[in-house]
Amino acid sequence: QVQLVESGGGLAQAGGSLRLSCAASGRTFSSYTMGWFRQAPGKEREFVAAIGRIGYGIVYTDSVKGRFTVSRDNARNTLYLQMNSLKPEDTAVYYCAARQTIVIDTSTKYDYWGQGTQVTVSS
Repeated sequence: QVQLVESGGGLAQAGGSLRLSCAASGRTFSSYTMGWFRQAPGKEREFVAAIGRIGYGIVYTDSVKGRFTVSRDNARNTLYLQMNSLKPEDTAVYYCAARQTIVIDTSTKYDYWGQGTQVTVSS
């Protein structure tokens, strides 16, 4: 089992940047494929990015390609999402999630979820 805690959310202006972190408990972080998701008010939770267990194999949703970068530090049990060129439509609660699989795709079927961190982008 793994527990996930997101941080780094906040308010940014359009065109600005934020870096989200997701701290994982336990000693098996490197055995999990990790993902970032977001949920805007009145919308369903959607996939943002996923990264394989050792950092190879990365998938992004089309709307964030070229602007967001997902990475992980297995020595620090931490997942990151660097968000640049932010847009008002990026406003959402962002969640990190973990699943024990080697598959890296846009699925939302993850086993463990964090509590989320709010990102608000003003125009």
